Amino acid sequence: MATISYSFSTPKLSTLHYSRNFKTNSCLSLNQPSAKTTNASAAAAASETLKVAFAAGGTGGHISPAVAIADELKNQNPDIQILFIGTPTGMESAAVPFAGYPFVAIPAAPLARPLISVHNIFILPFLLTKSLVKSFQTLQEFSPQIVIGTGGYVSFPICLAAAMKGLKLVIQEQNSVPGIANWVLSLFAERVFVAFNSSVDCFWQRNKCIVCGNPVRFSLSKNVVKADARKHFFPKAVEGIGKGQGKVVLVLGGSLGASAINIALLNSYYEMLNQREDLFIIWQTGVESFDEMESLVKNHPRLILKSFLHSMDLAYAAADLIISRAGAMTCSEILATGKPCILVSNPENFDATRLQLWFPSPHTPLSSGPKDIPPTS
Repeated sequence: MATISYSFSTPKLSTLHYSRNFKTNSCLSLNQPSAKTTNASAAAAASETLKVAFAAGGTGGHISPAVAIADELKNQNPDIQILFIGTPTGMESAAVPFAGYPFVAIPAAPLARPLISVHNIFILPFLLTKSLVKSFQTLQEFSPQIVIGTGGYVSFPICLAAAMKGLKLVIQEQNSVPGIANWVLSLFAERVFVAFNSSVDCFWQRNKCIVCGNPVRFSLSKNVVKADARKHFFPKAVEGIGKGQGKVVLVLGGSLGASAINIALLNSYYEMLNQREDLFIIWQTGVESFDEMESLVKNHPRLILKSFLHSMDLAYAAADLIISRAGAMTCSEILATGKPCILVSNPENFDATRLQLWFPSPHTPLSSGPKDIPPTS
């Protein structure tokens, strides 16, 4: 039987984002039984298939690393059984099946702000109990040997149920500062994989932490032909774009949507396209902003408007410049692709010094906070 272990070796750079200000000291891997294994135990192990459950949802930043890890585990052991667990209405309900993995939905609700609220005191305990019951049932039916949580409020009841059942639990934290769910779950986890050295200090049990960067989907490292990627998005465009002519700007507002980026582009896209006949725009508005943007944006042959881009390998390959919300996973993916970028930080946690964690000088991209973007920029 293939088993999950923690091997101390430098991972492939195509799998993890890499920068010189953190040390890559280990990675999650699969190991086959050693030659010393007895025939009886080997035969018994061979009859048991490795099963891994993933708890991820809410945003692309939580779903993408889970898919990346699943892809690598599947690559190492084709017989592995993988199950994703999330919410029925979250992005994961569409993104996970698109990635080719089975998906089971459970009811879940986020922690409201402020923390002391009617919802958190009276409603959330009932909803959490309901989520735990469904999580227990799902884990009982699938019987995984390990559960991997990558964050999001839906991961909390699943991972908590796994800990209560005595299953091996692993947490992967993408951000420099962990969210509430992952911080609490780290108390029950065997290992906590983090992206930065500084993240270790945020956890109570630091000895559990392993600094290994963020998992990046293998599809982003494929040798996608730029001309083919452009034809995918602009099949009716002039022939020149297929020959590498023209400039493509990829705009990523995050999986849910960044209003500052969307509004700025809404006020300037038409003039930009009219002034430059060789300019093409691929615009991911985010799920929550798509309907509004679609109603306001005029159709244009050199503009593609999407709520969410599933084929990010093609999007990155087609782009000459990326304008994006500075999310943790997006920064990791941009590093993996090596594309020039302009990053806009989240207004709730804008801190220019955090960008140095991702892009140490001289690789720091042009960056700003949302307040620095004029409405007609």
